[in-house]
Amino acid sequence: MSEARLSLDEATAQLTAPGQMFETERAMVNGLELTVWKNAPANLRQILDLSLNHAARDFLVYEDRRHTFEEHYRVAATLATRLVELGVHKGDRIAIASRNLPEWVMAFWGSVVTGAVVVPLNAWWSTDELIYGLSDSGTTVLFVDEERLERVRPRLAELANLSTIVVWSDDANRPAQLGELRGRVRVVRFGDFLGEVDPLATPPKVVLEPDDDATILYTSGTTGHPKGAVGSHRNVLTNLMNLFFAARRSALRFGAGDDAPAPDVQSSGLLNIPFFHATGCHAFMIPATAAGNKIVMMHHFDAKRALKVIETERITGIGGVPTIAMQIIDDPDFSTFDTSSVKNISYGGAPAPPDLVKRLRSAFPGGQPGNGYGLTETSAGVCGNSGPDYVAKPNSCGPAYPVNEVAIVPEGFEGDEPSDELPRGPDVVGELWIKGPNVVRGYWNNSEATAEAFTKGWLHTGDIARIDGEGFVFIVDRAKDMIIRGGENVYSVIVEGAIFEHPDVADCAVVGVAHPTLGEEVVAVVVLRPGRVIEAEEISRHVAARLAKFEVPTTIVFRSKELPRNPQGKVLKRELRDSLFERTGPATRR
Repeated sequence: MSEARLSLDEATAQLTAPGQMFETERAMVNGLELTVWKNAPANLRQILDLSLNHAARDFLVYEDRRHTFEEHYRVAATLATRLVELGVHKGDRIAIASRNLPEWVMAFWGSVVTGAVVVPLNAWWSTDELIYGLSDSGTTVLFVDEERLERVRPRLAELANLSTIVVWSDDANRPAQLGELRGRVRVVRFGDFLGEVDPLATPPKVVLEPDDDATILYTSGTTGHPKGAVGSHRNVLTNLMNLFFAARRSALRFGAGDDAPAPDVQSSGLLNIPFFHATGCHAFMIPATAAGNKIVMMHHFDAKRALKVIETERITGIGGVPTIAMQIIDDPDFSTFDTSSVKNISYGGAPAPPDLVKRLRSAFPGGQPGNGYGLTETSAGVCGNSGPDYVAKPNSCGPAYPVNEVAIVPEGFEGDEPSDELPRGPDVVGELWIKGPNVVRGYWNNSEATAEAFTKGWLHTGDIARIDGEGFVFIVDRAKDMIIRGGENVYSVIVEGAIFEHPDVADCAVVGVAHPTLGEEVVAVVVLRPGRVIEAEEISRHVAARLAKFEVPTTIVFRSKELPRNPQGKVLKRELRDSLFERTGPATRR
């Protein structure tokens, strides 16, 4: 393992010093004094223009389709002109509801440079959910694929603000099927709406300020309707600077390494997460646009297909959630593919088994694993942990970025901002609060939820965490996933981490189920690796050797199919709890 040339604080001080690219300053943002990146781009139009520096390189690859950066730029610029001609004004909402396709990216950039607010809707939502998102956001123009068109078609009359739907096909070899066209909403194919693309097209001139609204991303709330987090250009671009800073700091501390790509070798990422999620949009697509990286998409994830793509496209980075990385390295034919191009394997959005870092280093000797932490409300990243730091502290999501303030707030705290009197130290556990220029201003049309989650610029994450002496953040659990068993707090992520250490376990989740005397009992749902068979008692003994008695699951359920997850990779624990009452698989009770 490489030794650090500089400490974390030394490298941070050097990079953020006056006159440096990552210099910081204090600024007023929406009435709040925050630390910001002094040299951050002012708006997303600047990022789109920057992409022309890589004009001839491949940008978007999907199956047998390829689009260069210049081709994408001219399409996005032409699309922006068509939207303005349609009557789109600054602040109007334009939604995208589609699986990952090249047109998704084109629609995003073509919309955001008009000053419109882009609303990426969850493509896996039901008709009711899609109609809710479109209605709540007041969307005027909707970009969809054919499947999403059919979901919303029966209820278009409910969408008073919607005037136009632009449809594309999964199959570039045929035009989109529009179906029966009637009613006041215009439905048009993407190619027809776009028309002829001017080879010298540039976006229309629109004044875009850093704190103008840019996106509304709906959170995957477990109760009630999803909430639309309103992100500004500054929010999104702070995340971009955070990621670039993290990469530069790591290189400064540990060196680029002898196996780093040559300067003329294009970085390329295999996208295994949806664009409609903050990670896919803010942490993957936008940085790739700025840096000249190739984005390779798949129609659906399949580990063997992913390995083939890694080999043929010379993928340098793999992103997603931990289960994606695990499925790739667990594929029985892994060793038959050339994966030597992979230099980084990053993931977030769900807890990662502590031993995953070792397994990834073994599977990709030339690559560096990394993870991060963030939320929709923080425009993706707040913390990042990679390279030797991640090897040393695999349970941590890393230190907060220089423009982010983080604090641990104890249960029952009634203040609206952390005070100096709060307990501090590496053993203090409480709710994680975050402040910074990447934190959104609130929820669209939901002042009550905004007031509950944001106070004086501080986001109350609902995540239980601790911060060690070096500033590394450790997420202990989601507050709502904490199990109270006989008066003792059981943090599910800790129990899951212990179970994941068993070599026969492929996936697991720990939930609390009501108990008449204990309040809740701890239940573990376990998916074994292919071909493995063990008794539930073995899992119990395995956990008991690592954790306190009250943390050992009372019930262990073996599940033959994958755990239910949302598109961001998070286990749907409410659905899992419901399924426990119908289970037929073997289990044990202590």
